[in-house]
Amino acid sequence: MRLSIVLLVILTSVCLAGAQVPAQAPGAAAPAGDAQNGKRIFSSYGCYQCHGYEAHGGPGPRLAPRPIAFAAFSKYLRQPTGEMPPYTGKVVSDKELADIYAFLQSIPQPPPVNSIPLLRN
Repeated sequence: MRLSIVLLVILTSVCLAGAQVPAQAPGAAAPAGDAQNGKRIFSSYGCYQCHGYEAHGGPGPRLAPRPIAFAAFSKYLRQPTGEMPPYTGKVVSDKELADIYAFLQSIPQPPPVNSIPLLRN
């Protein structure tokens, strides 16, 4: 039973990894940020509670790897829809937002399914 749950989680993660939108729209550049500081902020502000420590999702959507374009990311954090609270400039500065985004960009892709021995036929 436990192995089945582990396999389901792995397969779901791998399948969803291919459904992410491109990292950046052509011509749009994210501001420079500090990924280490972004990881600290992501954790200290409680983002992990909905998005997981590696931003792979949970009750909230998957944010990484390959986060949405920075402009869309920034707009959604400032004016979210649904259950997420707004993170205005008074709560998260533009610099901190850039750092969080740099952290999301630093998260590597999961391994290909065929590289996981347990999932091979």
